[in-house]
Amino acid sequence: MAKELPIGLFSGSSCPAFAASLAASFGQQLGELTLKKFADGELYCRYEESIRGMDVFIIQSTYSNADNWMELLLLIDAAKRASAARITAVVPYFGYARQERKDQPRVSIAAKLVADLLTTAGIDRLLTMDLHASQIQGFFDVPVDHLYASVVLRDYFREINVTNLVVVAPDVGAIKIARAYASRLHTDLAVIDKRRPNQNQAEVVNIIGEVRGKNVLLIDDLIDTAGTITNAANALREAGARDIMAACTHPLFSGPAFERIEASALSKVVVTDTVPLRRTSPFVEVVSVADLFADAIKRITTDASISTLFRT
Repeated sequence: MAKELPIGLFSGSSCPAFAASLAASFGQQLGELTLKKFADGELYCRYEESIRGMDVFIIQSTYSNADNWMELLLLIDAAKRASAARITAVVPYFGYARQERKDQPRVSIAAKLVADLLTTAGIDRLLTMDLHASQIQGFFDVPVDHLYASVVLRDYFREINVTNLVVVAPDVGAIKIARAYASRLHTDLAVIDKRRPNQNQAEVVNIIGEVRGKNVLLIDDLIDTAGTITNAANALREAGARDIMAACTHPLFSGPAFERIEASALSKVVVTDTVPLRRTSPFVEVVSVADLFADAIKRITTDASISTLFRT
């Protein structure tokens, strides 16, 4: 029988509230770290306790800026050099996942690059949620545990019990995640066909499916500047939809996102806490996925199945 390793939970600086919630759900305090910057912005990290022979979990969400990625890499490297027995990167939001293929000449496949960086730094495992492209799991030569926020958000929408509901994908790329929600909520599915003339710009072209007179739930894995989701909501209102809500896993909410949401036809946007919000809004509600991550970590440490978390 394999020896059970002592467990260490450590948090980078990108999502301290999420990490604290995860640790509380797991039933263990976060380990002590020193994280600081030199005057020129260079990052520094140090574990303030022995992690030799430990099963180490490093919690760090990698939204912009790039310092969050660099800090994670340094924490991994320091853990490896401090003789941790196993290192798992817990990355609630995996940044650069939108650049997962060479769709134009002379561009980087950034998702593959950061996967290589994590592996080279020394991770033994990655735990993440709702990758923008699921094939990114194949970029790693170590195990990847891929969690789904739909497990938590499904329960939220079941509890509020919206009648006459249809789930809508705001673009073709969101069909897979929207179909999963429609299946779990036992609703119909509609799709908005749009084209994107430039990055962070979206234009609605056509609505495929029946939305007139129905309550609508728009689903996507992330919201960045909120152009896609608010254009979709406004088009649905023009098409005769009634109450229009949206849900996403990763609320990046860059630039004018909050202003666009508050001025749109959306009555509510439900998000998770994989990325901390830069401000609050009466139109935005946060549902925590920290318990789900804590449960997954427990299963990793005991070699139990994680796929059972997604059975409905």
